[in-house]
Amino acid sequence: MNADTAILVAISLPMVIALGIAVAGRFSDNLREAVTLFGAAGLAWVVWGMLPDLFAGHRPAVEVSQLMPGISIAFRVEPLGMLFAALASGLWIINSVYSIGYMRANKEKNQTRFYCCFALALAATMGVAFAGNLFTLFLFYEALTLSTYPLVSHKGDAATVRSARIYLGVLLCTSIGLFLPAIIWTYKVAGTGDFTVGGILAGHIGGADVGLLLGLFVFGVGKAAVMPVHRWLPAAMVAPTPVSALLHAVAVVKAGVFTITKIIVYVFGVDFLFAEPSSSWLVYAAAFTIIAASVVALRQQNLKRLLAYSTVAQLSYVVMAAAVLKPLAEVGAAVHMVAHAFGKITLFFAAGAIYTAARKTELGQLRGIGRRMPWTMGAFTVGALSMIGVPPTGGFVSKWYILAGAFEAGNLVAIFTIIASTALNAAYFLPIVYMAWFATEEAGSKAHGEAPPMVVLALTATALLTLGFFFFNGPVIELESQVVREVAQ
Repeated sequence: MNADTAILVAISLPMVIALGIAVAGRFSDNLREAVTLFGAAGLAWVVWGMLPDLFAGHRPAVEVSQLMPGISIAFRVEPLGMLFAALASGLWIINSVYSIGYMRANKEKNQTRFYCCFALALAATMGVAFAGNLFTLFLFYEALTLSTYPLVSHKGDAATVRSARIYLGVLLCTSIGLFLPAIIWTYKVAGTGDFTVGGILAGHIGGADVGLLLGLFVFGVGKAAVMPVHRWLPAAMVAPTPVSALLHAVAVVKAGVFTITKIIVYVFGVDFLFAEPSSSWLVYAAAFTIIAASVVALRQQNLKRLLAYSTVAQLSYVVMAAAVLKPLAEVGAAVHMVAHAFGKITLFFAAGAIYTAARKTELGQLRGIGRRMPWTMGAFTVGALSMIGVPPTGGFVSKWYILAGAFEAGNLVAIFTIIASTALNAAYFLPIVYMAWFATEEAGSKAHGEAPPMVVLALTATALLTLGFFFFNGPVIELESQVVREVAQ
């Protein structure tokens, strides 16, 4: 299969898988889950099979349809998109293993619909990753929102549906009200929306208009959860844990920060933004989001809500790193997408395992739980240390690159933010770790052990990935260094 064909297969295969899941679900739960697992593995094989071409410097592309002059549905594989696609397709396999154990153990209803929508969300994710222009990106960005709404509202009760509507409302309002106008403005002034090395806006826009257009993009891409358009993310915590893992670690939030990073690099251009003072506000907006969300996380007593606000903060690390506009920071932004994905999916998997085995959701209920669930809390500890940035975890590598980029730029705001937020991360994660391992369990606690084996297997795998990324991050850094070299030429 050549790379051009592989692009279309990567986008269409999850749709075929969704259809297969719907048909298989009519016959057998085991058959439905087998289709899910084999389909996820097939997608990863297709996507990862394109990596050699990328490392060799090739940039496969395909145009599906030209709707009107200058506006087309087109796809192009470049290092940033390849990283996002490879990450999402790889973690879909592990998330599917976890989902099977979790959904069965909790006797969740409408499981066939759940797996179908999951597959459709991955199709939209592939479209976002490989989009060759702003118009194509917008189409699949919206498809991702719509395909994940049934997942967020999965439980179906009134409170869940109300929260799911907040999720849908915020994301649709920001994308249609801000993101779409930004795209139209870009097409109007530049005559194109194609993602181009070095950007497309230089010479077409300047002064305060640059900062305004950047603001429309940043706040229009609500999935990046830059405050104040972050409310959808805590609201989405009503979803089952596998969905929370999808939202917070794999597809949705990564689509947000990936989109902002791609727009900075391929629409504005790093050199163009660096020369425009009106764009400097983005570092401050990201820094505020990091600190404010971390402070809010300190006040949370529900484990999943704490993890939600932690995600809001961690996402803005990527935004801030991209906004620093220095090579090391740009690499750090990409590396943090991977490190955060591994660490945060581990934390959500652990939270779901605790709920499945012990029906515990509040921090005060976790006293001594490490002795009953050593595998789960061991994985949670690894994920927490990665969020803080402690070696040997992947979070240390990404923070190192971001901090190095901040020093390279002499950006004191970014330097202070990284140091302060690291202390805040430690302040809300380490007490949980201490309480789980060293505190005395509450009297009268219900006897329980670990969650089902498939759940434990999945969270152990992602914890190992979090540790392994500290030692084996070279391919990711090399892939994203290609972006830096292309921009510098």
